[in-house]
Amino acid sequence: MPIESSPENPQPLRVVTHAVKGWVERLSQIWVEGQLIEINRRSGSKTVFLTLRDKLANVSASVTVSPTTLDSAGPLTEGATVVARLKPSYYETSGRFSFYCDAIKPVGEGQLLARLEQTKRMLQAEGLFDPVRKRRLPFLPRVVGLVTAAGSAAERDVVENARRRWPAVRIETRHALVQGPQACEQLVAALKQLDSRAEVDVIVIARGGGSLEDLLPFSDEGLVRAVFACTTPVVSAIGHETDNPILDLVADYRASTPTDAAKRVVPDVGEESERIQQSARRLRQAIGAIVHRQQELLNATRSRPVLADPTASFALRYEAVDSLRHRARRAISSRISHESTAVEHTLARVRAMSPKATLERGYAILVDGEGHAVTSVNQVDEDDDLMAYLLDGQLVVSVRETRPGQLGAI
Repeated sequence: MPIESSPENPQPLRVVTHAVKGWVERLSQIWVEGQLIEINRRSGSKTVFLTLRDKLANVSASVTVSPTTLDSAGPLTEGATVVARLKPSYYETSGRFSFYCDAIKPVGEGQLLARLEQTKRMLQAEGLFDPVRKRRLPFLPRVVGLVTAAGSAAERDVVENARRRWPAVRIETRHALVQGPQACEQLVAALKQLDSRAEVDVIVIARGGGSLEDLLPFSDEGLVRAVFACTTPVVSAIGHETDNPILDLVADYRASTPTDAAKRVVPDVGEESERIQQSARRLRQAIGAIVHRQQELLNATRSRPVLADPTASFALRYEAVDSLRHRARRAISSRISHESTAVEHTLARVRAMSPKATLERGYAILVDGEGHAVTSVNQVDEDDDLMAYLLDGQLVVSVRETRPGQLGAI
């Protein structure tokens, strides 16, 4: 029922907002398609605020949704096209009109992006994108394997640029579909053929740009796992810089374009020739510097006095030897004189204690018949024959009588 009012009898605002709320809440739920242009997540809040815009008209609406409902739709990003089940809602306190969403899902390209994101997260959890397993590309491969569409611009870019950089490069090409239902199967088969060739040192998977749907085979789980299982390093060269299929994440190197892939797999002959020349120049300079330093060292050595006049040191050494010889002679003479004096003193002491000196003073030495010295009258008997040693000879004497007594009594 309409609410009656007039300037003289206005209705309170609360009555009006309450009535509007009732009218709005009588509206039923409805599925709406639109482009998601804003996602506003507030920390700690149980509500996520979205902004949907019509894809053709300049019309937008505010939408509230729970984090659980939003996350159940998969990873949604701003710009994705979605369909959402909305119910109009009106807040009396603020007078704000919005929609409440209890179901949302991506459609079209957004749906593809969500599915690809789920595949990407699954493969990432399995470790297929781990940087540790990335292999380094060879400096100069014996054979470059190329997987691409027959007669494509991507094939031409890779082959021409690779041969321009290194004319002797060998390229082994396997053609396959690069879009459509059969593309993934043919790409995997071509990849396995090249990986089985021992002389193939690197494999390039290339195609030109295209829509998200056109590039879907390069995000296929089967192809990604086949690349992960390869023993040969793989270079992904899909589309343009802005294209990011899952193949880029599992490949050992991601080239921005097929032309960039050609630059990465083979060196530039001109650049390498210049590097060789630079290295040769630096080597010659280094050798020249070493020779120069050694020549200076040799000149310094040759300028030393001992080499300029080798005999000069002999004169100095001769003088030193002559001085040492004189010092040795003086030392020996002094030592001999000292020892001679000591010998004389010792000889004098020996002579003073010698029996000869005693005999020179008029004493005699008596010995018995057995040659033993007689020092006591008790050692002989009367009529014993004794030998008396004098200074100038010996006397044979006979004992006639023994007289015991002290020497001092003589």
